[in-house]
Amino acid sequence: MLTRDEEHALSVLDERELVADLVELIRIPSVTGTDAESELQHRQAGQLAELGMDVDSWRLDLAALQADPRYPGTEAERLEGYGVVARTEGAGTPAFVLQGHVDVVPTGDLEHWAGHDPFGGRIDGDVVHGRGACDMKAGVAVNTAVARALHRSGLYLERPFAVHSVVSEEDGGLGAFATLVRGHAGEAAVITEPTAGQVVTAHAGALTFTVSVPGRAAHGSTRAEGVSAFDAYLPIHRAILELERARNADPHPRFGDNRLPYPISIGRIVAGDWSSSVPDLLTAEGRLGVRLGEDPADARAALEQALAQVCAGDPWLADHPARLAWTGGQFASGATPEGDPLIADVAAAARDSGGRPPEGQRAVPYGSDLRLYTGIGGIPTLLYGPGDVRNAHAPREQVGIGETVEVARTLLLAAVRRCRAHR
Repeated sequence: MLTRDEEHALSVLDERELVADLVELIRIPSVTGTDAESELQHRQAGQLAELGMDVDSWRLDLAALQADPRYPGTEAERLEGYGVVARTEGAGTPAFVLQGHVDVVPTGDLEHWAGHDPFGGRIDGDVVHGRGACDMKAGVAVNTAVARALHRSGLYLERPFAVHSVVSEEDGGLGAFATLVRGHAGEAAVITEPTAGQVVTAHAGALTFTVSVPGRAAHGSTRAEGVSAFDAYLPIHRAILELERARNADPHPRFGDNRLPYPISIGRIVAGDWSSSVPDLLTAEGRLGVRLGEDPADARAALEQALAQVCAGDPWLADHPARLAWTGGQFASGATPEGDPLIADVAAAARDSGGRPPEGQRAVPYGSDLRLYTGIGGIPTLLYGPGDVRNAHAPREQVGIGETVEVARTLLLAAVRRCRAHR
């Protein structure tokens, strides 16, 4: 049953404006670390200020953040970054925070976009297409729509509501880290990442690494005189696959039927510099899955030990060992306790607002800002948002309008209840 105030708040949620905002967000090509990322943050700050919210917009002190021992790491080149936090009036810690990141990954080969502009924000029936549509500009648009509806409802919020807009999530979480270090907090938070309308309470971690494997150069016509770095890498790859199998032998029940929640993926391999030469160096860049509750140092040690063992047992690598470096984003795992009231509150809001009730609690195999909010901030946090993560980072990236509206209604109702909004 909805109260009259709850019904009123839902009635002022403007679905057309929500979709129009999503299209405008997609049309700003805010690839991680680019000027457009900063442009979008300035836009967010202006929009939220127009809703009467108290906005803190600041330029990130990149040097100071990097010097912090808790620094989450980055991968993209970055000259600047901005944080944006907006909150409604009232003393005390915000009772409810909605968070979203504005950065997106590059488009990849444009030929795979079937002739469409990846930043066009094309609408086809109930679907919006474009880079970032799913990950996670639909979620960012939802957060703004909730703030806009609260403002237009005229309801009085006994407890503050806040929106956090962050950068650099795609390469480590620098924006969320900066926001929490600045002192912004909350009693509970929802990050509107794409979860297909399901409640995600935990996620695995991911540590980016680079393995450098030496070889010995020679002319291709006298291949036996050299040692191919590619050939030297092969036993290392087999050892990585075996380590992956061992680390996924007993996955946490929150992962359900996902039998590979902690993958070790090699995403980029570079070897040699001339087709007629035996390559004397191979570099393999990848990511190591971190188990729920595992100290990232222990995950690093597992890979380091596996590489040391394979090198010690190989005739070439024993005297020319591979080198391992931890580069780029360093995502620890993160979790909110299964019995936290926030989980039931969001599920009830989904049901009462006419949406699909989430089916239990889930964990996902990818990292997110959740681990920073629960870890550094000590804030119970969920992932709950529109879009299927299988569409993220892909040429087919898209999000459904219906599910985006459904999530907005759920989170608006949750905000009304958590912030005790009334006339």
